[in-house]
Amino acid sequence: MAFDRLEAMRAFCRIVELGSFTRAADALGLAKTTVSGQILGLESLLGVKLLHRTTRRVTPTTDGAAYYERARALLDDIDELEAAVAQNRTVARGRVRVEMPSPVGICLVIPALPDFAARHPEVRLDIGCSERVVDLVQEGVDCALRGGPVTDPDLVCRPVGLMRFCLCAAPSYLRDSAPLLTPDDLPQQRFLGFTFPGGKPMTPSLERGERRSSIDQTPVMRFNHGGSYLTAALAGLGVVCIPRASAQPHLDTGALVELLPEWTPGSMPISLVYPQTRHLSPRVRAFADWAAALMAGDPLWRLPAA
Repeated sequence: MAFDRLEAMRAFCRIVELGSFTRAADALGLAKTTVSGQILGLESLLGVKLLHRTTRRVTPTTDGAAYYERARALLDDIDELEAAVAQNRTVARGRVRVEMPSPVGICLVIPALPDFAARHPEVRLDIGCSERVVDLVQEGVDCALRGGPVTDPDLVCRPVGLMRFCLCAAPSYLRDSAPLLTPDDLPQQRFLGFTFPGGKPMTPSLERGERRSSIDQTPVMRFNHGGSYLTAALAGLGVVCIPRASAQPHLDTGALVELLPEWTPGSMPISLVYPQTRHLSPRVRAFADWAAALMAGDPLWRLPAA
């Protein structure tokens, strides 16, 4: 029988996803020996080893992991194309790999995912949440919600929202701290800093009308993870400048207190980005449009009216 590269790619992807030749063979309705032969043929064709085999689990090699990302996307595109032609309609289906800042994922997107799943039951989301700026092309990411200015000319950029910030602290900290009545009082406070991946510190500023005051004091502690930064504030370690969406549930319960509410910390723009070289498939467009509408409908995230 002639070697079928496409079927071998399908077998390989199922093995990576299920971690087992046996389970992959069962899922594909094939004999285990057939699946093993497909993988041997694929490795021979490519000239690299794709899988590590142990008695307990099968895992991709470095080359195999890279091949999986591209092969999975290609197979999803083929499935989507065939479905569209066969049914004379475009159906959102297949895997979408998305990256976003942690506060966006935790406070906005993930809680609303039941709605997305109900609207698009055949779309499989692979969501990454971090403060890291991901290289979409190199890492095989379909689209991202990105905070801050987007300067990469190879990306299509669609502004969709704002990450608003607030200055706050726990009541336990405020009981023993000096009064904080104006930004000039900040140097007498224990200010906690945040550092982005790569070591760049967040340098917040406060605005009131046309007046502007930068928070440029040296923090007593720094954190590089949004959840840790919030936890430090809740523990009473000092004053933080955090996304309002992260703070709001704790402001509502009194676990945090907003400070200098008449002074507004600057906001961070949120954009939906994807590579210019990649067409926006129905499954990616389904997520992109849904996420944009989700932000537009939430006062903590929506863009200001034009």
